Amino acid sequence: MSPGSGDARDGGTPAVRLPLEGVLVADFGRVLAAPYATMLLADLGADVIKVEQPGTGDDARAWGPPYAHGEATYYLSVNRNKRSLTLDLRNTDDLRRARELVRRADVLFENFRPGTMDKYGIGYASARELNPGLVYCSVTGFGAGAGAALSGYDLLIQAVGGLMSVTGPAPGQPVKTGVAVVDVLTGLHAVVGALAALRHRDATGQGQHVQVDLLSCLLSSLVNQAAAHTLTGRVPGILGNRHPSIAPYEVFQARDRPFVLAVGNDRQFAALCRGLDAPELAGDPRFATNTDRVAHVEDLARLIGALLARRTASEWFDLLTPLGVPCGPVNDLAQAFELAERLGLAPRATVPAADGRPMDLVANPIGLSATPPHHTRRPPALGEHTDDLRAWLDS
Repeated sequence: MSPGSGDARDGGTPAVRLPLEGVLVADFGRVLAAPYATMLLADLGADVIKVEQPGTGDDARAWGPPYAHGEATYYLSVNRNKRSLTLDLRNTDDLRRARELVRRADVLFENFRPGTMDKYGIGYASARELNPGLVYCSVTGFGAGAGAALSGYDLLIQAVGGLMSVTGPAPGQPVKTGVAVVDVLTGLHAVVGALAALRHRDATGQGQHVQVDLLSCLLSSLVNQAAAHTLTGRVPGILGNRHPSIAPYEVFQARDRPFVLAVGNDRQFAALCRGLDAPELAGDPRFATNTDRVAHVEDLARLIGALLARRTASEWFDLLTPLGVPCGPVNDLAQAFELAERLGLAPRATVPAADGRPMDLVANPIGLSATPPHHTRRPPALGEHTDDLRAWLDS
């Protein structure tokens, strides 16, 4: 383990031994997909060394506003529990240090264009010679084959990968999601691949090349919409806030603001009808089963919409929830965090910033009864740990 990996300078040492303690991760990732993946590993105890270009660092450091504690919040969102090491791979001494880090690491993450790491002699083939047990995780936009030269930005993947074709207010009006969800999904798939490869390494002593790409991860994550195409040849389209296979499952307008119903079965629909004081709807042959409701969704939406307009979203939530009807208002982020806190989910993680003030980050959502994730290190300043880590790599 590298020096300072268990020290308390940035928030203290976790009281419980963490599940990935002793795993050293060389993080050559930048922006979102790979840094998100390595942050999750760091939260679980891995010692993550974030390798950055001197002077500029991770591109996300400049992706603001907004800024907090002197850093772009975009960067801060995915880089806690790491240490920053600046290396110029064009410099002979720094490249030697990078190769030494590869030799000592258990896991390596990189999301450069295919061929970039090879150019510096630390691509997978070379890294495997240095360290046969290394789990080498490459994150690309479109794979390392015919799509190697294509830029892998989330918005682009949402467009060409089909997500925008099923997202938007109406046919012909595609809309991206409000967050770079493809990068996040790809980061999650990368973590699963890395952990599976570590399990194999622990059993055999042999590392392997883990490869994930944004396009493939998106297609997998389109689940029912993608399967509708692969199994039937159907090409789904934009349905606005409706569901292709469930009704009522959409956004309505309560008296004061938008309100969601997510009714997934006939029992819930009957409960909804009672709560709306319209029990006759449950006996209407147009709405008797989910299949019937999907076939007559326009009639159903018109009738339910008129009923929901009589009360506020909060009133409907208080009335329908005890009946077992999945429903709720469309919250903004402040309201969403307030809800999570009210439910005891502890969505915030507070760490000390460089100036000593508290820094509120979003907590790791994984609950582990014996070895819960930790939030002890703030996201590092550019090159903050370079001196110690270079000395370690030179030793």
